[in-house]
This record gives sequence, structure tokens and C-alpha cells, in this order.
Amino acid sequence: MVATDNAIYISDKAKAKVVNLMKDAGLGDDPSYFLRVGVVGGGCSGLSYKMDFDNEQKPMDQAFEDKGVKIVTDLKSFLYLVNTELEFSAGLNGKGFYFNNPNASRSCGCGESFAV
Repeated sequence: MVATDNAIYISDKAKAKVVNLMKDAGLGDDPSYFLRVGVVGGGCSGLSYKMDFDNEQKPMDQAFEDKGVKIVTDLKSFLYLVNTELEFSAGLNGKGFYFNNPNASRSCGCGESFAV
């Protein structure tokens, strides 16, 4: 992936998993729901990623659409997530969802925490 503008992106594998999870949660046919991603303090490297489904967009939220998936984040988190791609890895050694974040100067071994 080559970032061309300041946005948040999603890989094909992550998109497929998000679509399946939304269907499993009974949200697949409700266009008001989107994927909310963010950054919170904590974790072994100082900052941790969070993600959830939401249907309430706040005034300062930043919204993006990639591959037909609406991705929303708060403005503060976006400063850490600009040009990040949400990815998904399955299999025996798969990590599940993870963030390919070009802004992180270091990350922990589990991939759920980072520093800038």
C-alpha cells in the first residue's frame, strides 16, 4: 500500500473479516454502523489501539472510506493513525487485526501497543 493522502486504510483481508463480524453482530444490513478505530494511553509501549462498531459520529470525528468500509476516528487519534492500514492475519501464527502504522517509532511484541 502506498498512502497518497492523509487517511486510514483497510486491507482486503481485514475488510472481509470486518464484514463477517458485522454480519455476526447483526449489523451487516444497517448502513448507519461503521468501524471506529482509536488510540488510548496504555500498553507496554505507551499507546494502544482500539476498535469497535459504532453508529454515532461526533462533530470532530474524522471519517474515511476505503474499499467500501467506513472508518471513523476521533481527531486526537487520527494524529497518531494518519496513513495507517488496518490489516488482518489468520492462521496458526496469525495476529488477528493489527495496525500497520508508519507513525510508530517502536511497537511491542504483541503488536497491540506502540510509541511515537
